[in-house]
This record gives sequence, C-alpha cells and structure tokens, in this order.
Amino acid sequence: MLWIKAFHIVFVVSWFAGLFYLPRIFVNLAMVPEGSSAERDRLLLMAKKLYRFVTPIAALAIGFGFWLWFGYGFGGGWLHAKTALVAGLVVYHLWCGRLLAGFGQTGAQRSHVWFRFFNEIPVLALVAICILVVVKPF
Repeated sequence: MLWIKAFHIVFVVSWFAGLFYLPRIFVNLAMVPEGSSAERDRLLLMAKKLYRFVTPIAALAIGFGFWLWFGYGFGGGWLHAKTALVAGLVVYHLWCGRLLAGFGQTGAQRSHVWFRFFNEIPVLALVAICILVVVKPF
C-alpha cells in the first residue's frame, strides 16, 4: 500500500500543479490586448496542451486515491469531507475545460480580476485537504 500511496501523492502534486497554472494562463489570456492574436494563440496553445496533459494525471490521482480508500477501508468523517473536496476539484477541473473552450471560441468572457480569484480556489482546497488528511479533525 505504500507504493500506492506514493503514486497517489505524485499524481496529486502533478494535478495540483496544473490546477494552479491553468487558471493563471486564463488571467494572462484575459489581459491580452485586442488585436494581439499571436500572444492569444500562444497562450491558448499552452492552456490546451496543459489541460490535455493534466486530465489523465487527475484520473490517475483519483484512481490511486480510490485504491487507497478501498485498501484502508471506509473510516472517519474527515475522509468524507476530503472526498467532497476532491469532487469539487473535479468540477473545478471540468469548469476550467469549459472556460478554455470559451476562450477558443469567443475570447475572455470575464475580467482578469475574476480569473485571479478563480485561481485561488485550488489553493484553498489544498489547504483544507492537507489539514483533513494530516490532522483528521473528525
């Protein structure tokens, strides 16, 4: 089970790297001046490649997490809270995909300030998940 836990941690860290960086690209896309198509196209290409790269990593992180869950058993309210937060991160990940598709079709639909706040959601989730896993408050 320690190998499974190690792989789970590796894929979670990798997934979070993508969740931290992709919305940051959205901030930059929202700030691209009108008519600067080369910059916009380059940022869109980066975002699309990152999203395609991070999506299977997210699936692996979740898969190894389920493996751990079933291997160690179903116990504690902290695990249910963590699972709810992970489900929220999956929704966030899919939302990023929809936002990315929107950038490709119509450009920025929201301001760079909105994307700056949007960018902080995974940070808050990571802090909460780490506290739940390490402290197990309930």
